[in-house]
Amino acid sequence: MPVNLSGRSFLKLLDFTPDEIRYLIRLSKQFKNLKLSGTPHKYLEGKNIVLLFEKTSTRTRCSFEVAGYDLGMGVTYLDPGSSQMGKKESIEDTARVLGRMYDGIEYRGYSQELVEELAANAGVPVWNGLTDEFHPTQMIADMLTVEENFPGGIKGLKFVFMGDARNNVANSLMVVCSKLGLHFVACGPEDRMPEESLVATCRELCEQSGGSVTLTSSVEEACTGAHVIYTDIWVSMGEPTELWAERIKLLSPYQVNADVMALASDDAIFLHCLPSFHDLKTTIGAEIYEKFGLPEMEVTDEVFEGPQSRVFDEAENRMHSIKAIVYATLR
Repeated sequence: MPVNLSGRSFLKLLDFTPDEIRYLIRLSKQFKNLKLSGTPHKYLEGKNIVLLFEKTSTRTRCSFEVAGYDLGMGVTYLDPGSSQMGKKESIEDTARVLGRMYDGIEYRGYSQELVEELAANAGVPVWNGLTDEFHPTQMIADMLTVEENFPGGIKGLKFVFMGDARNNVANSLMVVCSKLGLHFVACGPEDRMPEESLVATCRELCEQSGGSVTLTSSVEEACTGAHVIYTDIWVSMGEPTELWAERIKLLSPYQVNADVMALASDDAIFLHCLPSFHDLKTTIGAEIYEKFGLPEMEVTDEVFEGPQSRVFDEAENRMHSIKAIVYATLR
């Protein structure tokens, strides 16, 4: 049966079947080919979308804006100071107003409950650009990047997340790997592992897909023979800066460096959702070095800039995958 996602919101990958996820990856490839060949694809001309950002972003905002323009749509960006959502106006009322003006709504912020409430009341598709719990648009880009590097198929690959395995990216990676039959490994401190209920759900999904979920604090166990090694920054946006000292002590053993990559498969790739603190060329990176003497954090510059790194392919693929998600739900 053909996949039809028209009118659907895109809030978390637990809501989508493996076939629907694979469809979005295939559609992303098609849009990438159209973009790279310079072929116009204004398939949604006359439609309008609004982007609600409580958390700032480079890749998510630019991906949604370029996707909208390439598809022929009007795009409105609202930052935290440009909307009364949740301040003078309830989420429910905001959703009902915007749903009458726009054909789709993107939300990037803190609460998964908030984006779910927007979707329940807007009457138009709502897309989750990131919440504290999940980051589903990132996952389609990530799986597209993995497929590009493993053309023989991604099912059965060993996919390792290093570091804070309780964050939104790690949660979402565990879900998508479980849906698509990859062997997901969360490698980090025992008290920063995913919530038990989500792990149980993903293990049930693995029974159908042939994948697996492993939680370990052993870097050697996790990374030996890995096909993909992935990491993220140690303190997420919105978390207090006071956490840096604690997280550096806790997560430094899980830094992705040359020794870690040497454990992996010869054809392994390195991924990171960005931004990354791999050098001293950022304000935060310089401050961390001054306070703690740490020139690199979650990944070394050698790995980030090395031949196995696919981070900028991955970043570009955000644009193509978000275009696919928007088109599929608004067509």
